[in-house]
Amino acid sequence: MNEIIGIDSSSTPSGVGCVECEAQNGWWFHLRRCAQCGHIGCCDDSLGAHATEHATTSGHPVVRSFEPGEEWFYDYTSGAMFTGPALAPPDGHPREQTAPGPRERVPSDWQEILRTRRG
Repeated sequence: MNEIIGIDSSSTPSGVGCVECEAQNGWWFHLRRCAQCGHIGCCDDSLGAHATEHATTSGHPVVRSFEPGEEWFYDYTSGAMFTGPALAPPDGHPREQTAPGPRERVPSDWQEILRTRRG
């Protein structure tokens, strides 16, 4: 079997939400899963951009979407999106969990907050 650098298909997700946002009682826009260790972080459109931070600090170059029904991978090193192997379940956060989420922590003006952040 061919292995892809940065992917460990046996690693399980660290949870159902962004590890760092959960620790700060925060919220996220979309979730990404480290394909090497399973760390769940928020996407670059989120306030924390914790998935990219994890890739940078850990040296783990590949993430997979952790949104239900999305199967794409992204390699931070090459900037390429690609399809890859199946990873250990679950493939995404629970369908009842909102995006952005978690529902109870998302401010009513979340769209304005993200729009302002992007400048």
